[in-house]
Amino acid sequence: MALGDTLRLVLAPPHPAGHPFIAIGVAAMLLGWLLLGDWLVWLGLLFTLFCLYFFRDPERVPPPRPGVILAPADGKVVSIVPAVPPAELGLGEATRWRVAIFLSVLDVHVNRVPADGTVTRIAYRHGAFLNASLDKASEENERNAIAMVLPDGRDLAVVQIAGLIARRIVCGLREGDAVQAGARFGIIRFGSRTDLYLPEGVRPLVAEGQTMIGGETVIAELGPGRGGGGP
Repeated sequence: MALGDTLRLVLAPPHPAGHPFIAIGVAAMLLGWLLLGDWLVWLGLLFTLFCLYFFRDPERVPPPRPGVILAPADGKVVSIVPAVPPAELGLGEATRWRVAIFLSVLDVHVNRVPADGTVTRIAYRHGAFLNASLDKASEENERNAIAMVLPDGRDLAVVQIAGLIARRIVCGLREGDAVQAGARFGIIRFGSRTDLYLPEGVRPLVAEGQTMIGGETVIAELGPGRGGGGP
């Protein structure tokens, strides 16, 4: 990555979800400067800089290719397995490919819509806060599950999963919303995981260990029809 691209990524404006945290850091600096001393100024500065970095929200450009499914988050693919979508979404009991992306505290945490379509269901489920890199986090951790129907009638699901440190899932979607691939739809604070359940019969093109760029990396191609290629 070129130096200019790196600087644009690091210095990207923060997501609105980070504004309250940045305000706390600035307030701590002012309080230290006026009353409590330099130690609080430095502490507030470090906290503010961390929040500016963590909540950075760079622009992304989806590839101009029809019929592709994009990564819903930055991070590393930690698991690609056949799995049943969360029961609360009502997508049936047939297995489909699930691509799990782990987001460390160093990754951009803004979630992106993986494909054009319409949101059909959103279901929040309380749960544990296990390390999000573990495979069982998909089943046991607190999560927000989103089902979408694509223009060709097929469906997919995206699941925002809280992690060991992450305790707040933010989703700006509503049932019935028409969405476009690559658009922002939420954020998970401080380390997390995002699972993508592909449409039945669609195989992933990525591999475990591969690094994703949310809204840009192609995870799968839809192809014609509904048949073939399933787990």
